[in-house]
Amino acid sequence: MTRPFEGVRILDFTRYFAGPFGTYQFALQGADVIKIEPPGGEEYRTALLDQEWADRKLAPAFMSLNANKRSMMLDLRKPEAVEIIKRLVKDADIVWENFRPGVMDRLGIGYDTLSQINPRLIYCAVSGFGQTGPAAKMAAFDGKIQAMSGIMTMTGVPENGPMRAGFAVCDLIAAMTAAFAVSSALYQREHTGKSQMVDVSLLDSTLNFLTQHVTEYNVTGHVQKQYGNLSVTRKPTADRFACGDSFIVLAVLTEPQFVNLIKTLGRADALEDEQFADWPARTVNTLALRAVIEEAMKDGDPDDWEQRLTDADVPCSTIKSIDEAIAHPQIAHREFLQTVDTDFGPVTLPGPGFRLEHGTGKVDRAPALPGQHSEEILSEAGYSDAEIEDLRAKNVF
Repeated sequence: MTRPFEGVRILDFTRYFAGPFGTYQFALQGADVIKIEPPGGEEYRTALLDQEWADRKLAPAFMSLNANKRSMMLDLRKPEAVEIIKRLVKDADIVWENFRPGVMDRLGIGYDTLSQINPRLIYCAVSGFGQTGPAAKMAAFDGKIQAMSGIMTMTGVPENGPMRAGFAVCDLIAAMTAAFAVSSALYQREHTGKSQMVDVSLLDSTLNFLTQHVTEYNVTGHVQKQYGNLSVTRKPTADRFACGDSFIVLAVLTEPQFVNLIKTLGRADALEDEQFADWPARTVNTLALRAVIEEAMKDGDPDDWEQRLTDADVPCSTIKSIDEAIAHPQIAHREFLQTVDTDFGPVTLPGPGFRLEHGTGKVDRAPALPGQHSEEILSEAGYSDAEIEDLRAKNVF
């Protein structure tokens, strides 16, 4: 069966995380994503972690965002390259970029220009703060947005000071917001037939994901603080607990789960204790409740406790590293990890985070080498062999 976005063509000018992860979602679902790269390829191709893969210009961080895409290298400073974009955009559905506002206009391929060529074009611009406003032209990367948005003031423990999340959370939030926004614009186009600008801000997107904490402040004046590993529900049984020689995270949020937890710990007597009679009492007596839980789990293997509690329908997990997480049999069952061949051997990449009954997404094209498909794309756009050779001689691509 066909995937949802087969037949959709995207001209992808994005780089780093906030843009490419969004276009990657479309590529997984069948869109023809043409990645437009500068001479030498996108800078993130050489992100250093493994020198061998960086030298191949296929750094793992780059590959994680760019499978299923075709690559075309263009020197957009040359007028011939701009003309190529103008020809390609006639058959495109989407242009997607994450430059600072104004960059694409200066290159001569901004929304106003391209939408005149293609009146049905969806143009997505991802930036730190949106296309307008007092901060619009400011530089922005994930760390800056984590600091500005409040995330760092609620992550970690007070004695260690503010702490950023352990991955590029704001970049990826913006990318997924952009993917949803572009999907919405495509659906809306079915009704209007018109082009439109999709303006995505990292800061807006992040604050949208912090909806609980923004609303709590606006309604009650409460400012979220650092609560360590405590759940956002602030229920004392949704936290990290010492267990054997390690830790376990409990996510006990309902009354049946609480009863099952206490019984599995062998402390049914605690259910009669007025200190733990209901959630307000348990919250007031958090330290006493923690002592009951940790005393019961101080002996034994954490994995064994995880299994016993899980069997009792108590949400919990030992704390796993990435290698342990992806080794879970559920991941294999879902076929989340997918392997493709490259010129350097097979690589295994994450697939989509959801499945569809009719034509679900998949990784079926290896991350491209820089400019791997330039001639192919030019030929599809109607350039003759002689014209392609002339463009090559002028270092346009």
